[in-house]
Amino acid sequence: MSRFRRILHATDFSNASGAAFRWAVDMAKANHAELLLVHVINPAPLVGYGEYVPPQAYEEIAAYARVAGQKRLNALVAKAKRAGVRCKPLLLEGVAHERIVKAAHSKRADLIVIGTHGAAGIVKFLLGSVASRVVATAAYPVLTVRAK
Repeated sequence: MSRFRRILHATDFSNASGAAFRWAVDMAKANHAELLLVHVINPAPLVGYGEYVPPQAYEEIAAYARVAGQKRLNALVAKAKRAGVRCKPLLLEGVAHERIVKAAHSKRADLIVIGTHGAAGIVKFLLGSVASRVVATAAYPVLTVRAK
């Protein structure tokens, strides 16, 4: 098996993503690989309960999500760099699994590392799983890490 040169870790900053981040850092370090940290923003639509919601409200939420997401990505980049790993953040917007797979392709990732919450039954049926959609659609190896 050849070494990984570029590893993409998709994060939503959850406990499951934290466990996957540790795996991604360890694998990047062991392979002397570059680590790409991806967070996808998909702002939820505002529910106005029949009331008018001004466009500025959507813009403010999106701007806040971008600032908060970038801040949290930067913290993870710093953590990875302290561990001796070359690392770059990517803040994207759109449908999470689609953007993750497209980023892996455009950045020529050799591996995608993503956390999974281990949802099952009706929860998984109703909400789906970003991790399972990435596994189903990626043309690259995907390592899923379940939170403990």
